[in-house]
Amino acid sequence: MLSAMTRLPLCFLSVSALLACSGVSPVADAQNLDAQRAQLKAAIDSAERGQFDAAQAAALGKHPLYGWLEYANLRRNIDTVGTAQAQDFLKRYNGQAVASSFRSVWLPAVARRQDWPTLLANWVPTDNVGLRCAQLNARQATGKADAQWTSEAQAIWRSTGKSLPDACDAVFAVLDAKGGLSADLRWARIDAAADEQQPAVMRSAARGLPAADLALANTYAAFVDKPNASALNWPRNERSRRIATDGLAKLAKADPAATEQQLPQYANALQLSAAQQAQVLYQVALWTVASYGPESARRLNAVPDAAYDERLHEWRAREAMSRGDWPQALAAIRKMGPTQRSDSRWRYFEARMLEKTGKRSEAQPLYREAARAATFHGFLAADQLGQSTYTLCPWEPNDSAQAQAAVARDPAIIRAMELFKIERAGWAVAEWNDALSRYDTTQRRIAVEVARDNGWFDRAVFSLGKTPDEQRLYSLRFPLHHDDAIRRESARNAIDPAWVAAEIRAESIFNPKARSPANAMGLMQVLPATGASVAKSIGLANYGGAASLYDPDTNIAIGTAYLRQLMNKYEGLPYITIAAYNAGPTPTARWQTQRPGFDPDIWIETISYKETREYVARILAFSVIYDWRLNGTALPVTDRMNGRLQAKRKNFACAANADKGGD
Repeated sequence: MLSAMTRLPLCFLSVSALLACSGVSPVADAQNLDAQRAQLKAAIDSAERGQFDAAQAAALGKHPLYGWLEYANLRRNIDTVGTAQAQDFLKRYNGQAVASSFRSVWLPAVARRQDWPTLLANWVPTDNVGLRCAQLNARQATGKADAQWTSEAQAIWRSTGKSLPDACDAVFAVLDAKGGLSADLRWARIDAAADEQQPAVMRSAARGLPAADLALANTYAAFVDKPNASALNWPRNERSRRIATDGLAKLAKADPAATEQQLPQYANALQLSAAQQAQVLYQVALWTVASYGPESARRLNAVPDAAYDERLHEWRAREAMSRGDWPQALAAIRKMGPTQRSDSRWRYFEARMLEKTGKRSEAQPLYREAARAATFHGFLAADQLGQSTYTLCPWEPNDSAQAQAAVARDPAIIRAMELFKIERAGWAVAEWNDALSRYDTTQRRIAVEVARDNGWFDRAVFSLGKTPDEQRLYSLRFPLHHDDAIRRESARNAIDPAWVAAEIRAESIFNPKARSPANAMGLMQVLPATGASVAKSIGLANYGGAASLYDPDTNIAIGTAYLRQLMNKYEGLPYITIAAYNAGPTPTARWQTQRPGFDPDIWIETISYKETREYVARILAFSVIYDWRLNGTALPVTDRMNGRLQAKRKNFACAANADKGGD
């Protein structure tokens, strides 16, 4: 049996200790660290407002982030930064993330003023297509548009069917003037743009074609934009068939019925191949079944087996389950490829469908296979078997102190942690990525420990999982913070604290300053309107408006009370509450109406929104992991999703044949 993990503290992994062990002085004085951090943050803010204070900056000259303060000032005035000043900065910070960040904003400014020699003198290879085109412009302007130039320009032209940066327009104009944009190259980009369903790019690429070809290309683009009868008179060649297929596939997303109706006439007129017709039928079926339209089963059956991929295999099984057609769902699962079918999700549902069709004995071995995985469906399978334990195989590496110290002293890691502390997330990630680009697997893992110990929890999510063993690093991948507030507010609202921790992990990865594009804020990603409403309903006296949602205690209090309100609305059923928390009340009501009385596991699997379907399963699985972290045992997931908090709890064990990769 496994108990909840305890982690031996690494004394040198806090920010102050990192600075101390870096040898930087006097910044390394821990007593002055908070004050210096505040000064540095204020200085950067001032620089970005155009109020750079040279005297203030000089006092911070030995701070590890001084380069970023300089960067902030230079970026604010990027169009007037002199070449000598820029080159001095690049030389002093050569090899650091701040130099790369500066170069990425300075070189476009150099290109805007067409200082081509300076751009070429400071050029370094990059994946940034806009800068690559700027460099080609510089080479052309300085008489270096040789055969290699032509080859590189043509490679960018062919690289995508999507729109390219404006800087590339001049490159392509010169390439065309040099005779480097043949009709074949233009057609290649038109074809690629059609595949990407980008009619505007098709039209742009067609300019320069002979008149007859230009007219045909524009007709092709119009068809991709909106299929029309002009295609019936196209040349009967492979390009016409390809474009027609692309246009019909695009139409299928908006109007599957119209696409299905029109397909035969285009197939006959252009002699579309069986594979091309299948490509369109695939999209017709996909965009029908995605909302469980009444023609779903028929349209799925119209797609040839050879055109099925994992996504459509899943939808075929899901659609049959949504109708309660257990034999058809079982047949759909058994048509999956061996890799997909062996996943714990589909092992579990194959067993469930066998059970639904009265074949429980055949289901047992499949449940046992699924139960080897530390996933939502693995936990469900263990419940179906009546097992007293869940499979969990945590890994706590025993890295040497020397290896840990080496990572902790990396200046890039020190800078990353300090930038995170002053809420410069983008810059912190730049330093982080620079450090990790040099690290092996062990160093990368240790770096995540450093980040975790400094409160930067999401590094485990974004930087681990590259190997099966890393999936087992539960103490890193499932951080636990603010647990006093979580327990307190959970008790106040009669909510399982493991569930609240799981919501925080899924919503913000324990970042109290998280903010979504939809303006959801804080640990539990509460919308300001929701925050105000819930705060009023629970009489939260110290609620100070939306900004209060960045306070962890306030956010947890409001988020947990909101979960309770949803629980009350949805008859105390957590699995429906979780769906509503993610998708909102309108789609949740629709799913309830469409599939009343469904077993919770099947209701979850037949949620039509992929994001919500996976979110509900993820929250329930995370809740088991957090129950283990908080208590050493776990409420069975079957009881958990039904809101039964008093069930007999499960222990954890690492079975000899467990799938140790886990969730």
